[in-house]
Amino acid sequence: MSENKLASSAFDAGEIVFDEHYVDSGTDGIKLYLRNKRRRDHKAFLAEKTIVMVHGATFSSGSLYDVPFNGISFIDFLAYQGFDVFAVDVRGYGKSTRPPEMQAEPDLNPPLVATDTGVADFATAVDFVLRLRGLNAVNVFAMSWGGTVAGAYAARNGDKVVKLALLAPQWLSDIPIPIDQGGPLGSYRLVPVHAALARWLSTAPEYARERLVPEDWFDLWAKFTLSEETSEADREQGKLRATNGPIQDIRTYWKAGNPYYQPSEIRAPVLLLHGEWDIDVPLDLARTYFEQLTGASYRRWVEIGEATHLALMETNRMQAYSEVARFFDESFQPE
Repeated sequence: MSENKLASSAFDAGEIVFDEHYVDSGTDGIKLYLRNKRRRDHKAFLAEKTIVMVHGATFSSGSLYDVPFNGISFIDFLAYQGFDVFAVDVRGYGKSTRPPEMQAEPDLNPPLVATDTGVADFATAVDFVLRLRGLNAVNVFAMSWGGTVAGAYAARNGDKVVKLALLAPQWLSDIPIPIDQGGPLGSYRLVPVHAALARWLSTAPEYARERLVPEDWFDLWAKFTLSEETSEADREQGKLRATNGPIQDIRTYWKAGNPYYQPSEIRAPVLLLHGEWDIDVPLDLARTYFEQLTGASYRRWVEIGEATHLALMETNRMQAYSEVARFFDESFQPE
């Protein structure tokens, strides 16, 4: 089905329901934002048809998963396929509450929102969904730093995870990791959103850059992403505040040869997605991670051709969308 046909059939008919939830995080004054989309005719809430997502180290779940390129987002696509989809923003990201330290100058406090906090917030979100839908488990999707959050959660809470799908998860690296620019780390960093396009395109071969991200798609994404920035001054300058806890953990764990968790402890079926041109999580790193998934009841690798770390927002995005939907939908049982 083409993107245009899918977008038209999904939204002209008003088939998608969009709910928003603010959930107590367990920390006074901090609430977690969860967006939820499903088909209007979705009445049977089943574990295998429920997905909970979490984002990476810089951009929120809404920014990564719910910008309607060509009229339809990743979350819209999954909802249209019959899934009940939830996506959480960890504290400090998107529409979740920012820790008070994020209102101060960044050099006044240490890096905020470490991976431990991300895992705790994700666990809170999953427990909320389990209670809301009366379930015992859910499917999980995440990318990049979110892959560490979701992977660690799955390793420690196997009874609550039906299947786990990861796009370019972090793993040990002995080469520079692009997101860490070096130097001292404050509580957060300022990300120039409009400058992201040049860096994004530079990771692909020159011959493919013109078609990788349609210009109107990037403009839509930048507008959506900046709309979530709560600092008016930063927003007007085209900048987004992103916490540095995940960057500190690159140094503490991934660059130090010290895994944050053991992928071999994940028991659920695992789908690993990787983009051909991903320089943030290079091919060898992804392969090494895949080889660590020895405890998974089954595992699958899908390489997305002509795609970067941000494969979900590029012209070949439907490859990734379809693989995730197929993986969560199939009833394959290992012997």
